[in-house]
Amino acid sequence: MKRQDANRAGEMDIFVRVVDTGGFAPAARDAGMTPSAVSKLITRLEQRLGTRLLNRTTRQLQLTPEGTAFHERCIRILADIADAEQAASIGSQPRGRVRISVNVPMGRRFLLPLVPHFAEQHPNIMLDIVLTDMVIDLLEDRTDIAIRHGPMASSRLMARKLGETQMSIVAAPAYLARHGVPETCDDLARHLRIGFNYRRLHDGWPVLAKNAPVPPVSMSASDGDTVLDLTLAGFGLGHLAGFQTRRHIESGRLVPVVLSDACALPPIPTHAVYLGHGGALPARIRTVLDFLKAHMRISDELAGNI
Repeated sequence: MKRQDANRAGEMDIFVRVVDTGGFAPAARDAGMTPSAVSKLITRLEQRLGTRLLNRTTRQLQLTPEGTAFHERCIRILADIADAEQAASIGSQPRGRVRISVNVPMGRRFLLPLVPHFAEQHPNIMLDIVLTDMVIDLLEDRTDIAIRHGPMASSRLMARKLGETQMSIVAAPAYLARHGVPETCDDLARHLRIGFNYRRLHDGWPVLAKNAPVPPVSMSASDGDTVLDLTLAGFGLGHLAGFQTRRHIESGRLVPVVLSDACALPPIPTHAVYLGHGGALPARIRTVLDFLKAHMRISDELAGNI
């Protein structure tokens, strides 16, 4: 084996450290090298590959398209090496950190109640849970798994379906007493609609009738649970998942709003999405995905009372 072949895994490791830490100096500290040695290694790597992987400025490093693709492949290859070494260790268990991004309502109702059970089964895996309703970029945010509510867009992401839930328009009785009950899609323009205050894959409200414009939201919030709280307080109409509203409808605190010309919308699926293919996943990520598939069953009926 040529010397450069034997060192390729080491080059990949340093390149990934540079990307993940955001610079030569922090990567050097992480690897016990000097910044100049790391810089020279990346330069030699780019020369050997015949392409630029990083655009360098005085303040930051930015991946080129070729660098982004190479970074993804390096992560998979290094994960395979780690898995091979772990498999060779007798009695070894999956270990390491797994970062999960999940929206606030689902995280509180479905994921967090499972954490003690997971920790008991897999004490060597540390879960790093981020509750946010924002749609994040897994690679940019260094996230292993994202739990996403809604149809899967065509992308490089792999997915495992965890369940589905039905969306509906709801309002507090006090709000409807003050403003009346909307009966058609056109009536929405005369009502306060609560939405989200950041960019999403869609704005959270459906196109309810053919060619009917969806009026802009009248009030916005950062996450689904805050939208629920505002709806319960009587500020306006909320478009929410059944697992959020079911017990409030049963108690009379919320009333479903059914529009006569609204399209019948199918249940919305929920997936655990991740980068890479199943065979190339690190054991720690595969373990978490298998646990979520087995235990985190998303449905309106199984929602907790958190």
